[in-house]
Amino acid sequence: MGRFVRWTALGAAAAMLVTGCSGSSSDGKNGKGSKGRGSDRPSAFAPSSGTGTKALPSSLTSQKLDWGRCRATDDSPAPDSEWQCAKLKAPLDWAKPDGTTIELALIRAKADGKDRIGSLLFNFGGPGGSGVSSMPSYASTVSQLRERYDLVSWDPRGVGASGGVRCRSDKEIQAAEEKIDATPDTTAEERAYFQDADDFGQGCRQDAGDRLAHVSTTDTARDMDLMRQVLGDREMHYFGISYGTELGGVYAHLFPRNVGRLILDAVVDPSADTVGHAENQARGFQRALDDYLKSTGQDPRRGTQKIADLLKRIDAKPLPTSSGRKLTQTLAVTGIVLPLYSESGWPSLTNALKAAEQGDGSGLLTLADGYNERDASGRYGTTTHSQRVISCLDDKQRPTAEETKKRLPEFEKISPVFGDFLAWDTAGWCHDWPVPGQYDSPEVSAPGAAPILVVGNTGDPATPYEGARRMADELGKNVGVVLTWKGEGHGAYGSGNDCVDSTVNSYLLDGTVPKDGKVCS
Repeated sequence: MGRFVRWTALGAAAAMLVTGCSGSSSDGKNGKGSKGRGSDRPSAFAPSSGTGTKALPSSLTSQKLDWGRCRATDDSPAPDSEWQCAKLKAPLDWAKPDGTTIELALIRAKADGKDRIGSLLFNFGGPGGSGVSSMPSYASTVSQLRERYDLVSWDPRGVGASGGVRCRSDKEIQAAEEKIDATPDTTAEERAYFQDADDFGQGCRQDAGDRLAHVSTTDTARDMDLMRQVLGDREMHYFGISYGTELGGVYAHLFPRNVGRLILDAVVDPSADTVGHAENQARGFQRALDDYLKSTGQDPRRGTQKIADLLKRIDAKPLPTSSGRKLTQTLAVTGIVLPLYSESGWPSLTNALKAAEQGDGSGLLTLADGYNERDASGRYGTTTHSQRVISCLDDKQRPTAEETKKRLPEFEKISPVFGDFLAWDTAGWCHDWPVPGQYDSPEVSAPGAAPILVVGNTGDPATPYEGARRMADELGKNVGVVLTWKGEGHGAYGSGNDCVDSTVNSYLLDGTVPKDGKVCS
């Protein structure tokens, strides 16, 4: 399975779990909002100085996009005629802008109001999520924003229709699910775990070729500024969710003078390295599990131990399911993870756990299949493939098995349910990867940028709330502005909270920057 940081990658399974609740607000500094910098910022149709790339040829910056009717893909049907699709040419290697180019798939729906601001670019997370597939289904959530913005998204390089990567076949994926223990207990299981990681990496190398070294978050941030220029926008207006917040932070660092109105929702902690990020997620998912257990009237400590004991029994003897497949420990953990992304998923978790306690793994397997993008015919999506090639090019750290074993007690203390899995993931995810990583943690400082609205949810399992404050601090003084929602689930905007939605809408539509520290309850 893939790492837990994603949003759009959950696809239809997560969409069925989404719900919301209304709320009220209080300003952390008891003051009125202010107008952010907007159209008065200087024109910036060339990359900012200090970006480390050569000047772009006019063949790229002056290209005309051939917008036309979108076609159906393997993952989604063709959207309504209001949506248009096009291909953007970008350098394969940003150090050689005159060299080989790649094509990036874009989608848009034009603004339907009279007072248009420009384009609003969306990234829905992952990394590895397809914006072309996700944007139409998200349009109803942001319908008010469409009054003044063209809604635009894209498949980042290495994803979907932009040179998407497939590292192994459906048959190989299912075989790995059945045979590979993601929390190895024996020497043989450990050997198989790391061999599987090697095999996956080699599959990615064979499929991607030269692209494998050019799908980083930094590469995609540079693609974004090229999109800005080609779309004809003076500034970058952007809505990033989950991993999309990291991408937005990297963009702001590279092009601070081009920042317009940026929303970062469900925020990745930019100060965390590979191990720190895994620890953050262990805390976040354990916190969400505790909240779930409290909602059912259980003591969180006792309820957690009961689930941990169930997972141990499944590790020793996988459970049968109505499909004929077995529920392994790894699939069981995955099945528990999915419904924690949204409070509306909690009843399905209750039913699945109850059935598993009675010896039937069907419910948890169905949830795991939703997370892993497996359909009824046995076909798997490739979001986790793209997620891995992007994150392993980003992340420089390569923790060893011995280092991981020393950290296991610490991870188990953080979360008896998720700790082991996330600890071993730090060692196996990029083990013996074919290309080296680029950094320990992303640089997001953006001195001189316009105010960026950073939205954190106190009950977010995948991107814990603390990451929002750290992102704001890293962006810099007078740049990062934190909006807090005391809610549950992954992300805040569009979850039904009137306070969050109206604050974000006022920022994007009117340029009204809320006081740093505003709280929506």
